[in-house]
Amino acid sequence: MTAEMDLTEFQENKKRRIALIHKVFLSQLKTNRKYTASTKTKAEVRGGGRKPWRQKGTGQARAGSSRSPLWVGGGVSFGPKPRVVDKKVNRKERRLAIISAFYLKENNTKILSPDVLENSENFKTKTIDRFLANLKISKEEKTLIIVPKITQKLWFSLRNIPNVNVTLATCLNLNQLLNSANILVSRNSLTLINETYGRKSSAKTN
Repeated sequence: MTAEMDLTEFQENKKRRIALIHKVFLSQLKTNRKYTASTKTKAEVRGGGRKPWRQKGTGQARAGSSRSPLWVGGGVSFGPKPRVVDKKVNRKERRLAIISAFYLKENNTKILSPDVLENSENFKTKTIDRFLANLKISKEEKTLIIVPKITQKLWFSLRNIPNVNVTLATCLNLNQLLNSANILVSRNSLTLINETYGRKSSAKTN
């Protein structure tokens, strides 16, 4: 893979790139987390419309509602509510983190000819299963296949193979890259990855 890609810049700034990968990865975990815990406030708890006892003369503390947060069965003060957390990451940072994670996985990446991953005649479950076995890829390891275009035939042939995922070269996901033990990419996909997440893409956005 080193012959196909220029890794000098990544190696020079490896510590800084790994820190960026960590930052983007944590932001994705934070954004994907679902905050569903919900408590009722005093206004939402059923009942408590009537004053429990008169204001004066009973010797007890003043009380206006039995659904006060001070009472058992009352509302909750400052309790959790369902909310959406979106931790923003700049587009350049996200793209740089993805391409850096791709470089980081160079020892687990196999670059194949377009005929292997893009030829519709190979899109059969048996064929792909045999192909993975020839590459000595275990079914227990997570494998990511990166292609320029996902066809219906390719999707149907891969969906019954465990731990094998397929994605577009222009739609890479940082979590998928980091969690995959094996990455299979075609030469055409490699070109698209460099164009989408490399320096050329950042120059276009400016």
